[in-house]
Amino acid sequence: MRWEDRGQSPDVEDRRGARIGGGGLGRIGLGGFLLLAVLSIVFKQNFFALLDTGGGGGTDVPVASAPASPEEQKLVSFVSFVLDDVQATWAREFEAMGRSYERSRLVLFTDATRSGCGYAEGAMGPFYCPADQKVYIDLGFYQELKRRFGAPGDFAQAYVLAHEVGHHVQGLLGLETKLRSAQERNPGEANALSVRFELQADCLAGLWAHSTQQRDILEAGDVEEAMGAAAAVGDDRIQKQATGGVNPETWTHGSARQRTQWFNTGLQNGRIQSCDTFASGAAD
Repeated sequence: MRWEDRGQSPDVEDRRGARIGGGGLGRIGLGGFLLLAVLSIVFKQNFFALLDTGGGGGTDVPVASAPASPEEQKLVSFVSFVLDDVQATWAREFEAMGRSYERSRLVLFTDATRSGCGYAEGAMGPFYCPADQKVYIDLGFYQELKRRFGAPGDFAQAYVLAHEVGHHVQGLLGLETKLRSAQERNPGEANALSVRFELQADCLAGLWAHSTQQRDILEAGDVEEAMGAAAAVGDDRIQKQATGGVNPETWTHGSARQRTQWFNTGLQNGRIQSCDTFASGAAD
């Protein structure tokens, strides 16, 4: 991906080098995260709550830490560029719809932090919190993406961030509220609806990729990197890695095939209207 080093974005909230005060069991690693994810699905309980032993209290407090390496600083500049570019794209899209785009913020943290949605662990992976409209990521996740999930490349990293900002866009459009209402009305379809919601965020990430393609900042292999990342975090692959089996009824994000398909839909069409994953049969 062709990008410019513009330093740290004003929309980045840097909490690296801080440690959470009170609560938490420390970094559990990818294996522990996958185990908690499977248990939560099987028993329909939030086993991640076990990580928050501080009763919801606590603050992030700075501690002495080694200076960031040049490689990490470059990564901060890269995610800053991607964040600003993704949000500039959505500002144009919203303007075309006669609406104003409200910018999200990206929180960088180490190991654990507090979010508007509760305790956040680096091993949980990147996520968007609708309560405070912020994206959270421990930059160490990108090493996990490369080494454990086999999805290297800067555009793979960009896809992950664009997907999370896609959730912010869904919130601004009122789609997140509609999802929660639909899940409350149809609890038996909660997972299926969550799959459609996540696939829509993949499609919105593809819409941004379409914009980068139109502006000629994509390089050879970038699309393949994003597709590889989308496939690597498919529910079927994660479940097989964690348990050796696959159970589509418990998916929450979609299969590798579905995720790459919907990212490609956004990439090829570049229109929000093409991202209706809730249409009949759309997520099949």
